[in-house]
Amino acid sequence: MPKKIIALFFILWSCLSWSQVKLCSWNLSNFGKSKSDETIAFIANTVKQYDVVAIQEVVAGYGGAQAVARLADELNRKGAQWDYAISDPTSGSSHKKERYAFIWKTATVRKKKIWLEKKYHLAIDREPYFGSFDYKGKEFTVVNFHAITRKKQPETEIKHFKKLPSQYPENNLIFVGDFNCPQSHTVFNPLKTMGYRSVFKNQKTSLKLKCKKQECLASEFDNIFYNSQKVKLLTKNTHLFYKNFETMPLARKISDHIPVCFTFMLL
Repeated sequence: MPKKIIALFFILWSCLSWSQVKLCSWNLSNFGKSKSDETIAFIANTVKQYDVVAIQEVVAGYGGAQAVARLADELNRKGAQWDYAISDPTSGSSHKKERYAFIWKTATVRKKKIWLEKKYHLAIDREPYFGSFDYKGKEFTVVNFHAITRKKQPETEIKHFKKLPSQYPENNLIFVGDFNCPQSHTVFNPLKTMGYRSVFKNQKTSLKLKCKKQECLASEFDNIFYNSQKVKLLTKNTHLFYKNFETMPLARKISDHIPVCFTFMLL
């Protein structure tokens, strides 16, 4: 291969690497004081390659905020500087109140504004947590969300998301989290009509209690939706972390969901 072509290839590769953001979303299942130091270390090793991590199901009471701080502290020992933000408890009934969290690499992205969306606190039990970040002069806003359970019809909450792009026209919204609902559900059609695409299709993300015939995942709940006119998907991946454990009960001490992640470029 001629040297000029090789040089051009490396220039293009460098530009692409320089322009990409790595985002991960993870429902960490009762993330609080019950998580051991070993569990925190395992989670940190799983997400340390990403620039922004959105976390759902942080315990609202004592131990939740502390667990996020412990995770950030563990990540800070791995060669990069991380910062974090934790939401106030959500507005749902007392036994369903939770917090959200964002953790991000300060050398890669800069926090602009983070807030718990209160406009729909009567219609959504765990109102979404917005995080706006700047990446090399371009902004994106992660909408971190944990829907009510499938039995309670999460589509009654998700239907309000179609209003958010017009309410925040200046924000490049990326919806992430545990929707308790597959991307194929018609409730996502309004977003899809606006140009939003799901990162994953037919990807189960919740863990079964026990693997059956080597099938360990149960439902297609967690996903990421991005505006295809403003974001270019480069790569996507999940972490089948349960394969590191001998039994599913041991794996579920980490979480009963796998993380969903993607690498993207801002257009």
